[in-house]
Formats: sequence, structure tokens, C-alpha cells
Amino acid sequence: MERKAHVPRILVIDDEAPVRTLLQTVLERAGYEVSTASDGDKGMRNYKNDPADLIITDIVMPEKEGIELIRELKAVQPDVKIFAISGGGRVAANPYLMLATKLGAMRTFAKPVKPDVLLSAVEEVVGAATVM
Repeated sequence: MERKAHVPRILVIDDEAPVRTLLQTVLERAGYEVSTASDGDKGMRNYKNDPADLIITDIVMPEKEGIELIRELKAVQPDVKIFAISGGGRVAANPYLMLATKLGAMRTFAKPVKPDVLLSAVEEVVGAATVM
């Protein structure tokens, strides 16, 4: 029986619809399966219902922000792979991204995220989406 190749699944969580759409488009064009959520609460529900291979989350969001989400995800699944992105809030993005790293984010990106840099990091962490 032939085994079907695993297509890495990525969950993108960002409160800004244009950012979600851009990341989803870039990742889907590269062959990844992508789901999205507009805040940390919805993202957590998504993950619990259908775990992803990688979560890319914004830090500054309404409802549940990214730092709290990273803590919760790591408590539920310590091995979960997380990338954090931020454009900053009342302060620059760097302090948020440093905290995200301390809490377990594997990679961090300041907005605007460069698609080629993101795709390279995604491939390093979850593998290529296309089957050789």
C-alpha cells in the first residue's frame, strides 16, 4: 500500500486580515496547507481541534495576544513549533520578539515579513511542502 506524503500544515494567527491573507497566499503557493485565525482565542481553538505542524502568530492582538498564546500552546504541547511575528505596539517589536523567544518561539520576524526569509525558515523547521 502506497503511503501518502504528508503536507505540512501551518496555522497563521494575526488580527490584521491583509497580513493573514498575504502569509496564507505565500505559504499555499509554496505547497503548504494553511488555516488562519484572527486572534489568539480562535487560534487556540483551531489548534486544539486540528493541530498544525507549525504555528505562526502575531504578538500584539485583541482577545488573546501572542505571548499568552505561546504560553498556552507550550503548556498543552511542549514540542509545538511556533514562529512569532510583530510590528510592535506601543513599543518597538524587538522586546516582544525577545520575550517570544524566551517562551519557546523557534523563530521571530519583525513586520513586514519578507516572504523568501519566512519560506526558508518554514522549510528548515517543517520541511519542504512538495514531494521530491
